[in-house]
Amino acid sequence: MELERTPQIISLSPDNIDKEHICCAFADKKCSHGYLAKKDWLNDQFKIGYTFKKFDVRGKVFIEYVPAEHAWLPVDAPGYLLINCFWVSGQYKGMGFGKLLLDECIRDSHGKAGIIVVTGGKKRPFMSDSRFLKHQGFIKVDEAAPYFELWCKKNYPGALDPKFLDSAKQARCENKNGIVVYYSNTCPFNEYYVNTVLKDFAKMKNIPLDIIEITSQQTGRNMPVPWIIHSLFYNGEYLTHELKSEKGLEKLFGKLV
Repeated sequence: MELERTPQIISLSPDNIDKEHICCAFADKKCSHGYLAKKDWLNDQFKIGYTFKKFDVRGKVFIEYVPAEHAWLPVDAPGYLLINCFWVSGQYKGMGFGKLLLDECIRDSHGKAGIIVVTGGKKRPFMSDSRFLKHQGFIKVDEAAPYFELWCKKNYPGALDPKFLDSAKQARCENKNGIVVYYSNTCPFNEYYVNTVLKDFAKMKNIPLDIIEITSQQTGRNMPVPWIIHSLFYNGEYLTHELKSEKGLEKLFGKLV
């Protein structure tokens, strides 16, 4: 794809977030409530050093990161920056935008222990690509069931290894009756998906549904898996972090219900 101009990186802040789009779901009217909820969440997180940088294009080309001590994920990583979301959409891939965004994070990590990011091992929807991270000097330092991995790029060799909290390694939740979904407004798709698609599916299948919204760092750090965006369980066992369509849910639950 050829661009008519050279895109520029924009840092979002309370001063410009009202007039700037936040990349995800900006053209999807069904997700308008979740989109505004994500902006509200960002405004609150900016106060504790949350960073959202994007290219000024009409697409998903952005990176979000935060000092790990303020992150909502169940990780032990004092002194690190944690990449919360990192996305370069299809039409912009292969143009170096991901590397440029990561370089912004690397520069902002100077003086810190390094950078960490959660992946799903192999490339999975909504998660960073560990192959790209490995190529950029990241190494895997921890794992959690069933497929979560913690990757790290240290700024100096003596930095302590970051790790997942033990409570987030078992991939099981306390409620063992039907579907349990944990979600947060860190993703603008969640409000519509959980309260419409997933709720309708559970009603159609006559499956009990427990919706747990993560609204604070403490509730996020108590998660049974290291993923706060969207985590789906059935009868206490973890199933997926993906926002499955109705057809995808049919396939996922086909052998379980």
